[in-house]
Amino acid sequence: MGRAAAGCPVFKIVGIHPDPDDDADALTFKLGGTLAPMSTTDDLNNWLIGEGRLLSDGVAIGAGYAQRLVAAGVPLTRVRIGQRLANPLLSAWGVIWTPEETTEYTVARATLETGAWDGSPFQQVLADRSMLRKSLVGLDPDKDHGTYHELAAAGGSDFLAMVLEYGDGSAQACSFLTAAPSGFAQAHLDLIADTRHALAAAFEPLAMRRSSESLLRTYLGAGPAKAVVDGTIRRGEHRAIEAVVLFSDLRDFTAKSQSWSETALLHALDAYFDAVVQSVHTQGGDVLKFIGDGVLAIFPADGGDSRPDRCRAALAAAIGADASLAALNAERRRDGLEALATGIGIHIGAVTYGNVGSPDRLDFTVIAPTVNIASRVQDLCRPLGQSVLITAPVAEWADAPVRSLGFHSVKGLGEPIEVFGLQEPA
Repeated sequence: MGRAAAGCPVFKIVGIHPDPDDDADALTFKLGGTLAPMSTTDDLNNWLIGEGRLLSDGVAIGAGYAQRLVAAGVPLTRVRIGQRLANPLLSAWGVIWTPEETTEYTVARATLETGAWDGSPFQQVLADRSMLRKSLVGLDPDKDHGTYHELAAAGGSDFLAMVLEYGDGSAQACSFLTAAPSGFAQAHLDLIADTRHALAAAFEPLAMRRSSESLLRTYLGAGPAKAVVDGTIRRGEHRAIEAVVLFSDLRDFTAKSQSWSETALLHALDAYFDAVVQSVHTQGGDVLKFIGDGVLAIFPADGGDSRPDRCRAALAAAIGADASLAALNAERRRDGLEALATGIGIHIGAVTYGNVGSPDRLDFTVIAPTVNIASRVQDLCRPLGQSVLITAPVAEWADAPVRSLGFHSVKGLGEPIEVFGLQEPA
């Protein structure tokens, strides 16, 4: 929808017809009237762009805004303020205010592929950047979106959705619900519309920061992302820590890359990475990088007391990844596809954790003999017929049954090292 002259917002009204003979699906009108003296709007706008913006807390901003609307006479039952998120698993986050509490929520990216999103009020207002008002009285069971029926069933009588426009050109969606029998008055709509830009100004810094942090976590991992956000950004800036290092590698990747189609290869890689990464994250580890078909992950040990837990977590992650890959291979065989095989090596020791690279291109990683040993132990998986191998320091704390497979030479070490594999079930 366009905008009326003199900056007046234009509403899209769905399902409300002032004339019984009017069979139009929608109509538009200019906002007019006032709720209270101008100071009401000004005070709320000033709070949003001043104290509210500096709160840097979505729950606090949302609660403060909703409570001030209620104090101004708006009969709110619920306010929902959504924010898009740069994340492979989550599409959005936001806050929901009710008179009883204010909470934060997230929306899975998969939700965008379902009927819950298609035709929803949020999809509509984001698509045309309009304001949408919908009476929840007398809904059509066949034509009206399920969202409206859910809100009506919860006692809602009138619903408003609108966009918050940010300086980078993006748009976010928010909504307002009332249970008042007469719905929202014109003056209520005016106040909400007249404070929308200030509400956007209050949420934009927080939303941009959350999105940037999410993007950093996606590409760097949770630990490095936090370090970068906290200011560890200079070349050569690093620290020494103790960590359990897990290195996973997909077997025969080179041969597969020559014989499989690009689509088949990428699909297999994604499925393999998903199996490893999800298991690492479940156990509290941090995936630092993908190296070709390899995965480098760490489980930082903050002190001596955490070593047993970190070793057990890394081994549990390896076992979990192995089980996920077995389930994936069962599906691949049913589809007539070749099974995938991986090797995982685990070692614990000191590592250097931080920035390396050139003045204009940095990488956040770990470097140390510990990493090399984990990689070399992984190389022993094939000749020893194992999918998971761990070193003696890790085996000392293992809570899963393991058995020694003897001492073996590894490249880069002068002395053979003892490696352990998982005990076969009796």
